[in-house]
Amino acid sequence: MRLIFSFLALSLLGALAQSGCNSAEQKNKSAAPVAAVSPAPPVSDGVRRITTTELQDLLAKNEAIVIDVRNEASYNAGHIKGAKLMPVGEILNHIDELPKDKLIVAYCS
Repeated sequence: MRLIFSFLALSLLGALAQSGCNSAEQKNKSAAPVAAVSPAPPVSDGVRRITTTELQDLLAKNEAIVIDVRNEASYNAGHIKGAKLMPVGEILNHIDELPKDKLIVAYCS
């Protein structure tokens, strides 16, 4: 049972890391103002995304933990305050450190 949970957790974290790193969501850098902004198309990978405001609220309520899945050099260059370094290739080595009662938020940029 523990192996199944570990596999599912790793799959979820891997999907979060990959979807975040490969995301096409970038700020519009054009100088001209946009009259109407259409919402981003729904993502079909089944991974939940949250806004920075939602993350701040969850952290304030102690309902989430932030995992930085980049390498140590990138983490040391700058990271979200309170984020735990857990490179994507080492997640299985640290699976027991992840809380079961909180939302796990992974990011890579």
